[in-house]
Amino acid sequence: MARSASAPDATAATASTPEPEAATDPNRSRQLFFATFPSIMLPMFLAAIDQTIVATALPSIAGQMGELSRIAWIVIGYLLATTIAAPVYGRLGDALGRKRMMFVALAIFIVASLLCAAAPTVTLLAAARVLQGAGGGGLMTLSQALIGEAVPPRERARYQGWLGSIFAFSSTFGPVVGGWLTQHWGWRSVFMINLPMGLVAMALVTRLPSAAAAPSGRFRFDTPGAVLFALFITPLLLGLEQAQRMDAASLTLAAGLAAFAAAALTLLLRHERRTPQPLLPVSLLRHPTIWRADAMAMCNGANVVSLVTFLPIYLRVVRGLDASSTGLMLLPLTALIAVGSMITGRLMARTGRTAIIPSIGLPLAALGLVFMAFAAPDLTLRQLPFLFAWLSLFSGTTMSVVQLTVQLVAGRAQLGAAAASVQFSRSVGAALGAAITGAVLFAMIAMSDPGTAHLFAHVVEAGPSALSGLPPERLATVKAEIAAAFRAAFLTIACFPLTGAILAWTLPLRRLDAD
Repeated sequence: MARSASAPDATAATASTPEPEAATDPNRSRQLFFATFPSIMLPMFLAAIDQTIVATALPSIAGQMGELSRIAWIVIGYLLATTIAAPVYGRLGDALGRKRMMFVALAIFIVASLLCAAAPTVTLLAAARVLQGAGGGGLMTLSQALIGEAVPPRERARYQGWLGSIFAFSSTFGPVVGGWLTQHWGWRSVFMINLPMGLVAMALVTRLPSAAAAPSGRFRFDTPGAVLFALFITPLLLGLEQAQRMDAASLTLAAGLAAFAAAALTLLLRHERRTPQPLLPVSLLRHPTIWRADAMAMCNGANVVSLVTFLPIYLRVVRGLDASSTGLMLLPLTALIAVGSMITGRLMARTGRTAIIPSIGLPLAALGLVFMAFAAPDLTLRQLPFLFAWLSLFSGTTMSVVQLTVQLVAGRAQLGAAAASVQFSRSVGAALGAAITGAVLFAMIAMSDPGTAHLFAHVVEAGPSALSGLPPERLATVKAEIAAAFRAAFLTIACFPLTGAILAWTLPLRRLDAD
């Protein structure tokens, strides 16, 4: 088990997993990798790519079904469901067995994918996406927990690096695959592809060893806690989404949703402290190592998602690139996160050191964002991908460390809860980071010229062609005002990895034992 990171000598950790010699025997290590990683990789890949592959099908769905005002719920419903489902599967996996719950999550995901493909209306499609997210949240959480259950700590570090590459791969190639499937087979094919992949994933999961947890006493699921958690997460994420629109009506609605979320959170924490088998173990989340690691995950989510969200807008509006050129320009941003994650995993496995890697990598990522804020106008289009690669590589030093640290401190009995806390923190951080960055961007434009703010919103929707009718003097002014606003946005994003670096430097658990 992990030594308590709050103890004075907590500089190392071990896992209570069998056969620790696998970490030092190359042959055993290789056998363990091929026996375990494919069985965990495919379920996680299914959940991760489903968040990106559907995005490119949305225009076709809107064109065939109409109901344009409800299209966003196809994405929002999945996000809400995965975030809410994460701690539920974490708790059930800890109590009833993670392998068993993985089969349940895969079954829900496959059935929901079939319902999505057969949905005749946008409303029913959004409802099926909620059900699909209820399965996808389990795939994410349980995959991370199963690694902690089956793999020794040093080897686990390498696995975390590979799992980080799955997220990057899904972000890079998900839209490409989704576009190809939609163009050649129709939008329903992006859901049907999950059926054969899901069945293969089920077959692979059967190879994992069964290690069902044995809860002390009779297990009772914390239903009130799950309801209160849903009442907290749903208005929180919806409020953050509304806050990005930066108009009076949306901000008022966002404030009301935030107040409702705060009230639900207060009731949730009060309930979780009193119930004997809580959905969210508050004592675990209050641990100095775990809350710092979860906060690092939140900062990482804010950093990466803000970049992925607003850099395409920058390239499209300020640099005048079309959609295909923008996608190619951003390939280093998504691909190099995988490289950074894998390098981090190998360094942890080889040296046993954990927190020092993001303690160095995240300040370098923040430095790259500060450089971009002031130097981006002077960089050519050929130079920008190298800067994006820098940002991506050093941003990829975080999640492997976070996952491994939280798992080690939580211990085998609470692996599911630990993995769920990271997944939840990253999702909230992503929404919060995008909302803060969007608020800064639109506020800076509105402060300089309200007319430019209105024009900017139109350009985001219609592309650079919306500026074609402006006089040359007005066009130059508009581009200068938008570029200045993006400078403030990039500086805002730089605060996220900088905060993560401070948390990494103060992380109590910093080293793994040899086994």
